[in-house]
Amino acid sequence: MPNWFLGKIRYQQPIDDATVGTRNEEFIKQKTVTEAYLVDAVSYTDAEARLYQEIAANTPDFDITNISRMKLADVFFNEDGGDIWFKVKAMFITDDEKTGKQKKSPSLMLVNAETPKQAYERVELSLRTSLDPFEITDVNTTKILDIFPFNEEQRNLRPLSEVAERETEAA
Repeated sequence: MPNWFLGKIRYQQPIDDATVGTRNEEFIKQKTVTEAYLVDAVSYTDAEARLYQEIAANTPDFDITNISRMKLADVFFNEDGGDIWFKVKAMFITDDEKTGKQKKSPSLMLVNAETPKQAYERVELSLRTSLDPFEITDVNTTKILDIFPFNEEQRNLRPLSEVAERETEAA
């Protein structure tokens, strides 16, 4: 199960055609930009390392201002989807056996789409195979620019049994 972390970075970006100053000195005006990224990581430390690894290539001088855990049931990525990430809240309806009443359990999902309507439709289509009935209650735009899912090839994590096996073979 993925462990999602929302990381926010801040950096200075020059404003095009905006130089100010005196005749002897010119300064390029800069604006502060804040961006949000979602990372699948093992811990806060791993999330920070992955953010530096992924973002350093395109943004040389930035600071990570915040990393927080984001509880998501699922992330739906569509290749032909839009660049906007939407947070969709669905309520799964189950019957409580003890009281006999209906119980609604919230579930948050992320989906990329071009419009809120398209995001709604994509989540609805993905949840059609669900055993429990559901209703989608919220579709909200997020400020997330990109998502970095877990990639087996980037990690050097191995099961403990495999590590112990290799150590006994080496001895």
